[in-house]
Amino acid sequence: MKANDFYTIFERQVADYHLQDSIDAPTSNPYTDGSLENMLWEKSFVDTVQWHLEDIVRPADVDPVLALEIKRRIDRSNQRRTDLVERIDDCFYTQFAAVAVKPTATINTETPAWAVDRLSILALKIYHFGIETARTDASPEHKAKCQSKLDVLLTQRSDLTQAIDTLLAELASGDKVMKLYRQMKMYNDPSLNPALYGKK
Repeated sequence: MKANDFYTIFERQVADYHLQDSIDAPTSNPYTDGSLENMLWEKSFVDTVQWHLEDIVRPADVDPVLALEIKRRIDRSNQRRTDLVERIDDCFYTQFAAVAVKPTATINTETPAWAVDRLSILALKIYHFGIETARTDASPEHKAKCQSKLDVLLTQRSDLTQAIDTLLAELASGDKVMKLYRQMKMYNDPSLNPALYGKK
């Protein structure tokens, strides 16, 4: 698979979510359980729901009880997102495990899945800026400003997909070496977060 294939999955999922446009609607993941495609769709779904959860808590007059409930849900979503990225990296790691790494091989600043994570977020930005450019209730100035930003995002998509493809090719050739560094999240762990274990 190429990075554009990943993006197509993200794009399809974002469009699918907005058919119902509900943070509580189930996802209709069309891919086989355990497959890379399935995990990419699920990753995009988590990102999309979280995007809209964060919208809910933005207004200054949001009910504090609701805001706290959504904040807890965002925390769980962040952990789920991290877990999915690490599972996707496990797939890439397995894919390249048998590659003979060259003595001159270098390490990338991020793993393939964390680069793909940025591509997933980019799909959301492109979708929502696209909506802004087509709003009939917005001023021409607003739409022009949003179109300008959308143009930059589309360039960024092109650059990022190319960079991901280059990284995957270099991993396949042994010019890059892949290491797995887990995120070591502390905030959700009652044994590591002083705000949690200090309450005992």
